[in-house]
Amino acid sequence: MQAIILAAGLGRRLGEFTAGNTKCMVPVNGELLIERMLTQLQRLPLSRIVIVIGYEGAKLRDYIGERFPGLNVEYVENSIYDRTNNIYSLWLARDVMQDDDTLLLESDIIVDDAVIDMVYASEHPDVALVAPYEPWMDGTMVCLDDDDNIISFIPKKAFDYNDIDRYYKTVNIYKFSRDFASRCYLPFLEAYIKALGDNEYYEQVLRVITLVDTAGIKALSIGKLPWYEIDDVQDLRIAETIFADVDSRLEKLQHSYGGYWRYPGLKDFCYLVNPYFPTGKMIDEMKSNFDVLLRNYPSGMGVNSLLGAKYFGVRHDYVVTGNGAAELIKALMEHSEGRLGVTAPTFEEYPNRMDKDAVEVFVPDNDDFHYTADDLMAYFADKPISTLLVINPDNPSGNFIPRHDLMRLVEWTRSRGVRLVVDESFVDFAEGDDNTLLHNFVLERAPHLVVVKSISKSYGVPGLRLGVLVSSDVEMVRRLRSACAIWNINSFGEYYMQIYGKYEKTYEEACRKIRKVRDTLFDELSAIGYLRVIPSAANYFLCEVTSRFSAAELTRVLLDRCNILIKDCSGKRGFPPGAQFIRIAVRDSADNRVLIDALKSL
Repeated sequence: MQAIILAAGLGRRLGEFTAGNTKCMVPVNGELLIERMLTQLQRLPLSRIVIVIGYEGAKLRDYIGERFPGLNVEYVENSIYDRTNNIYSLWLARDVMQDDDTLLLESDIIVDDAVIDMVYASEHPDVALVAPYEPWMDGTMVCLDDDDNIISFIPKKAFDYNDIDRYYKTVNIYKFSRDFASRCYLPFLEAYIKALGDNEYYEQVLRVITLVDTAGIKALSIGKLPWYEIDDVQDLRIAETIFADVDSRLEKLQHSYGGYWRYPGLKDFCYLVNPYFPTGKMIDEMKSNFDVLLRNYPSGMGVNSLLGAKYFGVRHDYVVTGNGAAELIKALMEHSEGRLGVTAPTFEEYPNRMDKDAVEVFVPDNDDFHYTADDLMAYFADKPISTLLVINPDNPSGNFIPRHDLMRLVEWTRSRGVRLVVDESFVDFAEGDDNTLLHNFVLERAPHLVVVKSISKSYGVPGLRLGVLVSSDVEMVRRLRSACAIWNINSFGEYYMQIYGKYEKTYEEACRKIRKVRDTLFDELSAIGYLRVIPSAANYFLCEVTSRFSAAELTRVLLDRCNILIKDCSGKRGFPPGAQFIRIAVRDSADNRVLIDALKSL
């Protein structure tokens, strides 16, 4: 068996990385793509490796040189690489394909070693490696029959989002027998080039073959094995994350702050989102208006504040609607003066916006980081603060102060001239029917009260970036509105708020469901011998890692072995020195089972 690598292209979308370099000489974590691929192929008993070169081909030849002892590397040159595509590169290697069975690879992919091994070892003579469709994938898709034969190739123009459950993405690695190449593929390749030209893709020929005949090409799914196709700079960054060592991968994921849907198979137990809302019907309604929403400007701040007010049943002049709560937190803290009182450990977006010397920190004196309204009043009674922050339920502890006690804190801060900021982004997960402070009668009695609520978290729509800040201090609300862009909410977020009222009952049911799932997960986590689980009123648990691992080690091991991301909280202020804590999000029952099985497997 031999291998053919197609490496003639310009790689324009990689910009500076391919200025004077062919695409396969782009480094991923310090290792060139071609270096990695040849090292993988070097382990196989191949008779030769033929590389079709074009753009900066001489540099590629010089680099490879004698770098891989024992590897028989030959070259075919595509001199018109700038006006042809890979169909022509493969045509130039037609004589090679007739000499032996062939592994065909594109040079801009990066794969796990096991991917190369599985295609080489396959018992089938003609094989295409495929991966189940995921949203980040682009390019040629295939459909299979019950025996894993490829029955159709789906080009970009024929892609149908209604059929994505049936689609597999080609990994751009094939094994072709000499018989199939000589008898079938190469004759069709020649006819295709004569009829339609040489600025096409070689997979188009396979599409034609499947249309007119049963080619017998087997699809071999790589499942969850890591791979990525690198076409642009973002692809390169993601590939660097996927194929980094576990410490670097963890750091890169943590500093990407989301976008985890682009990482194949990653289970995100770090970010906190309701898995049971929106419902399928609400999503369908959003989809049905996609074209209109995409092609029209959203309303400005005034209208979206009206929608935020309608959403929560409060007066519109009390509301600022934001591009996520983060935008509102930033604006609020920039307009805050004096010292800020906080509890630790807590959500640090607020205190991080202040000078550290202007933050007064209360740390509960117990193992569960539990505290009450009375604890806060006792601690801050003699502290010169101008603002008191309460995250309720708190993050990451899950501590919850019931509304009747919180109202005593409202009165206490009012009597002392202290602004009270209550972030109740997770309050809907707490037991009870009415824990919110978002009522006009509450707000009007307490103009010093500011309530912040993220719509992303409990409502399950973080991609829409929605949040509200509510206060009867209308002058402050006016200033904060002015601090935000007039079009800070996009049309999809605006429409979501507009139709939410029709689905309010199903939202309440979703919150009841996640409480039940949370209780089950608490019991299952408590059965893990090396974890101490702290009860929570929210959709996450703070867990102390008591043995076998540090928090950092457990976080690394889960990512490395199980592709599961959790939050290492040990760096947060408020924990005792050397204490080891993680935070685990509550997802749906199926995902929670994956997590529990992973924890048990360790």
